[in-house]
Amino acid sequence: MAEKEQTQTELAEISARIDELVELCRRLSEENRSLRQSQEQLSSERAGLIARNEQARSRVEAMIGRLKSLEQNQA
Repeated sequence: MAEKEQTQTELAEISARIDELVELCRRLSEENRSLRQSQEQLSSERAGLIARNEQARSRVEAMIGRLKSLEQNQA
């Protein structure tokens, strides 16, 4: 009888451990999904910032060109 009880106890422990692992997998999957979503959002924001930076650089370069042109015309 003791052996049967020990087997049942071991099975209960294994079952509890499996439940914990299933829950851990669920949480990790959700965290992974959330991190992927954040990564996509940050990549999109980065691309936007790079585009805005390029636009600003082009405007500054154009202004510098106009200023140099004005300097040459005044000289």
